[in-house]
Amino acid sequence: MTIRIRTVSIAAGAVLGSLLLQGCVVGAAVGAAGAVVGGAAKATGAVVGAGVDAVTTSDEETRARREREQREWEREQRRCEQRQRQGRDC
Repeated sequence: MTIRIRTVSIAAGAVLGSLLLQGCVVGAAVGAAGAVVGGAAKATGAVVGAGVDAVTTSDEETRARREREQREWEREQRRCEQRQRQGRDC
């Protein structure tokens, strides 16, 4: 009788242990899948962020472009004035 109780106890412990380990394995698999998906989401976010940065201009870039255009306009005005002094059209 005690051998039977012992065998049943061992079997129950094995079944219970296997069920608990399955939960760990499933949890590890879900965690790994979440890490992969999370990593992919971060990479996608980085790509989208880089695309937005490439399309939009910052205030500094806008200011630099306006200054460059202003210098080009002033240069063209000086050339025009020189041509007019020489009697030519702009």
